[in-house]
Amino acid sequence: MDTIKNGDPVGSTQIVTVTSFSNSSDGGSINHAPNTVQDTQLSRGYCSWLKGPRISNIKTVAWMITLSDAVHNFIDGLAIGASFTVSVFQGVSTSIAIVCEEFPHELGDFVILLNAGMSVPQALFFNLLSACSCYIGLVLGILIGSNFSPNIIFGLAGGMFLYIALADMFPEMNAILRDEERNTKNNIIFFLLQNAGLLSGFSIILLITVFAGEMNFGKTP
Repeated sequence: MDTIKNGDPVGSTQIVTVTSFSNSSDGGSINHAPNTVQDTQLSRGYCSWLKGPRISNIKTVAWMITLSDAVHNFIDGLAIGASFTVSVFQGVSTSIAIVCEEFPHELGDFVILLNAGMSVPQALFFNLLSACSCYIGLVLGILIGSNFSPNIIFGLAGGMFLYIALADMFPEMNAILRDEERNTKNNIIFFLLQNAGLLSGFSIILLITVFAGEMNFGKTP
């Protein structure tokens, strides 16, 4: 076909290729399309208010910790409920002992969940969810302690506490020292810190035992 160049017709045939570009609104939709797909994929597998990675991307150790912690808290609830059926004083002393044991334990579980790939909201949610099993154990412990002997529950809880202390907490305390530089100063500091924690727990339980007869909860002396 004939074309015009500088106002004069040219007999040669030229092929003009026209490329159509979309407007800014279309381009914005194209640019946002991959993000929309990505957001849709990320929104699957967890609640929208739990900001973090997908459930399938979290390591298995996080679910093992959550399940074992739920069982552990359930037994704690059994012990507290059975203790309150014996006396208010024994229930309070058992609760104090469990709080002293659970505080560092829950902090350690929270750090493990974060290292397993959970975000902070996810770790808080699943840690709180596993802690709710304590209330189920509390109700069951009160029912069992009121109708049967609570000594079975005390034996079960005491064995669990001994296992956690001897097989979990003491090796973990020694493992922390392995990560630090081994010298006399660090050995003394870790020795004092570890024994200060142990002695403080022993002192609290000892004081409760010694002054048990002088403590009144809701009763006039």
